[in-house]
Amino acid sequence: MSGRTDEMLMRRQRRTEESGPYWKQHNWQLSAGFLGLVVLLGGFVALTSGGDGDGASAAASDGPLSAGAAPKDGRPDGCRTDDSAGDALPTSAPKDISWHTLGVARVPVSASSGPTRTTGPLRWCYAHTPVGAALAATVIPSQMSGSGWKTVSRQQVVAGRGRDLFEFQRSTVPNIDSVEQSPGLAVGTYAGFAVTAYTGRAAQVSLLIRTGQGYAQTTIVLRFSDGDWKVVPDGDGSLHTSVTTVQGNPSGYVLWGA
Repeated sequence: MSGRTDEMLMRRQRRTEESGPYWKQHNWQLSAGFLGLVVLLGGFVALTSGGDGDGASAAASDGPLSAGAAPKDGRPDGCRTDDSAGDALPTSAPKDISWHTLGVARVPVSASSGPTRTTGPLRWCYAHTPVGAALAATVIPSQMSGSGWKTVSRQQVVAGRGRDLFEFQRSTVPNIDSVEQSPGLAVGTYAGFAVTAYTGRAAQVSLLIRTGQGYAQTTIVLRFSDGDWKVVPDGDGSLHTSVTTVQGNPSGYVLWGA
């Protein structure tokens, strides 16, 4: 696909759903706090517990995804995945999906498609395939609720003004490393995904989330950079589009399974 297609894929229009300070806006709270397996009360996020905003920033500048760690094949050292599916869009989830608790979320993990490596707060090494992009879209933002968020941001969010704004705004929001810290939170569930655009260098993934009221969806854009998938933030610091309700039974999504 052409570079122009990649550029078009990266452009997203986001609408602010309510006026007022950014920390009270639903879209920002979703980006800063949990995303993906969002914490939903009446369909919206509530942030009720906290900690130090800087988290594990000391490790943020160096890590497994730094350019110096990449061998000649472009993948970070030790990153091994099954990339045999190529650019083919999936019709089913990998058979080796298992579920892991990650902060306030339970996220799908595939032994073949990723994340296959864990380093501190980072879950990394995703297949260079549409499924790998979908897993990255699910797991990477889910790491943003806890104290290691800055390390995750520096390693797994594409650098630029959007990331700078995300980090500035995220630093004002309390950390939540586990559901036990905030027992009143109602947690949604990752139900499925749809890869709505894919070029090998960029991907757009819609995430389906099951809530107490039904289903919701949000879209994340990713770029394959430094040998792994990274989230592309919007210019306002959002990591994803506004979360919207899905009317009726969802269709067009690949379900992760139980």
